[in-house]
Formats: sequence, structure tokens, C-alpha cells
Amino acid sequence: MITVDENRNSNISFEHSEELLNIIENFRLMDDTFMSKVFEDKACAELLLRVILNRDDLTVVRVVSQFELKNLQGRSARLDIYAVDEHGKRYDVEVQRSDDGADPRRARYNCSLLDANLLNPSDKFDELPESYIIFITEHDVLKGGKPLYTVNRTISELDHAIFTDGSHIIYVNGEIRNGTALGELMQDFFCKDPREMHYKVLSDRAGYFKKDKEGVDTMCKLVEDYGEKRAKQAQNELAISFAIKLWNDGIRDMEKIAKMSKLPLDEVKKLFEGKTA
Repeated sequence: MITVDENRNSNISFEHSEELLNIIENFRLMDDTFMSKVFEDKACAELLLRVILNRDDLTVVRVVSQFELKNLQGRSARLDIYAVDEHGKRYDVEVQRSDDGADPRRARYNCSLLDANLLNPSDKFDELPESYIIFITEHDVLKGGKPLYTVNRTISELDHAIFTDGSHIIYVNGEIRNGTALGELMQDFFCKDPREMHYKVLSDRAGYFKKDKEGVDTMCKLVEDYGEKRAKQAQNELAISFAIKLWNDGIRDMEKIAKMSKLPLDEVKKLFEGKTA
């Protein structure tokens, strides 16, 4: 039986250790925490893109999980998987269990944010790399009954000829798990037991994080860190909501709001910047 590293987790109760192991045992590739670790491996990312794009010649030279795209003027984005192939093409792969997470305008936003982070001030526009935004969805969000949907811009007045801007959006329908290469990949995405996966490279990688002691310890630490981060985010959101309530109740003393909400004063000032005192 796999156990949590007792030295690193000496302050963790037996019950908590069992809870962590149960979470890891039930992970699927459709769970972004687990998916990000599995596909940070280049061989796994390469297989994923080859099957989705139906290409045997694609070679991944770089892959990063939880890659953050900065937007100094607005909302940033954190990509589940960011990959680059040998020709410089960029790939953003997201798993979405919620239909709302795969909203078409989110795909549009990810495209624009990816482009904004790829071109340097002195670069020419024709140097902008070709890009693919790929959503792997638990449900058929586009409701066409197809295993895969490829979205490209077209020119209406030219018989819908492809507008060659190098931007592509792909939706993979996780509901279709048939005997095709893509269908078997989707079956693997919903497997809890690595031994039941079709693709060996995925089975081996998933098995490492579920069965190997070192891999299990890595996942335990990741789950704990993720839980702590979510708890802090929830706490901060509650503090912001309380600060807004104080403001709406007529309290305009920023230092008092900061003290009562336990938010940093700078954050409170930023929160109410431009509002009438």
C-alpha cells in the first residue's frame, strides 16, 4: 500500500493522509490538477497533440503546466498546458468540466492574450506564430454530436474561404469515447485506473503519480498546496465582500475598512479608487 512520506508529512494525521490518497486515487485526466502534472511531460503532451490534430509528425520541444499569461490592463489567464512545437507553433490546452468554462468568448480571449504575449514591440506581424486554443470538454458544449470541432475564421464574401491569420480554436467532445484514436484518448481522460488506459505513455505517467511512492508524495504536496491556495482565495474574496459592504453602508475611512476587513490598506485604496468619498 502506498503511504504518504512520513518525514515530510509528520504533522499530518492518519485520517488526512488517507483523505489525500483517496483524492489522488480518484483523479482523472479531466481533473486539471492531475492533468497538468501528467502532461508537463513532453512525450505525453506530444501524444495528446498528435491525436487531437491527427498528425504523426508533430514534435513538442517545450511544455509548461499552469502557464500564466499576463495582462497588465485587465484579466490575466492561467493555461493548463502551454506547448511549443519544433516549428514554433503554440498550443494552449485546457480541460473544462463546466460548460461555462468553455464559453466561446473565453476562447476568443485566450487567443488574444496568447497573441499579445507572443509579439515583441519590434517584431513584424507576419512573425506572429500560428496558435491553437484547445478545449477538452466533459460535455458536448457545442451540441453537434461531433467528436471534435475545429473553429477557423472565414471570409463570408469569398465562399467562406479560410482567413489565414494562423489562429485556430478546437473543441474536443469528451462524451464521445469510441474506438477511434481520439475516442480512446477521451476514454483515457476519464479513467481513474492507469491500468485501464489505452495509451501506454499516459498509463505509465498516471501510474507514477498514483502508485509510485515518489509520485504520490508529489501529488500529495500539490493537492495540499492547491487546497491552501483555494482557502486563501476564498478568505480574500470574503474580506473584499465585507469591505464593499462597509463602503456601501457609508463607511469611507479607508484605514478603518482595512482594519475591519483585515485587507492591506493599499488593496482597500485600489478597491475604491475613483469612487466618490
